[in-house]
Amino acid sequence: MKPPSSMQRSCKFKDVRRNIQKDTEELKSHGIQDIFVFCTRGELSKYRVPNLLDLYHQYGIITHHHPIPHGGTPDVASCCEIMEELAICLKNNRKTLIHCYGGLGRSCLVAACLLLYLSDTVSPQQAIDSLRGLRGSGAIQTIKQYNYLHEFREKLAAHLSSRDSRSRSVSR
Repeated sequence: MKPPSSMQRSCKFKDVRRNIQKDTEELKSHGIQDIFVFCTRGELSKYRVPNLLDLYHQYGIITHHHPIPHGGTPDVASCCEIMEELAICLKNNRKTLIHCYGGLGRSCLVAACLLLYLSDTVSPQQAIDSLRGLRGSGAIQTIKQYNYLHEFREKLAAHLSSRDSRSRSVSR
């Protein structure tokens, strides 16, 4: 399967020449079935991969696009949707990749949220420490992301409670 010529461009990242088609083929060869992308469409254009989501789709990879601004956090409703989609992937033993641009801010934030979502016994600091142990001290990059994790369970509980009460009132 040959993507359009606009997707065959390569660019340089940290002195390594990247090729989007070869990188996607490698993901596929590792059995990746689902990819969660947190880059905005503007970032994809800026980094010269405007058709990245289409390319993943062409390779048969289910793509979950949840744009989060660089250095930012998702609103609680979006985060809840991401958690539910990730939980389904895990439940179904799907090989899943999450990524933003650098792999330290947004993707680590979502991974830490997933740890908090799946386990009541993990503290926000334990989730942060775990991600920093895996990805380095730059994981969870901003104060906003750090604070988001510390408020995550409370905000999630409020969101789920409000969503449940809305659905009960609609069904009556």
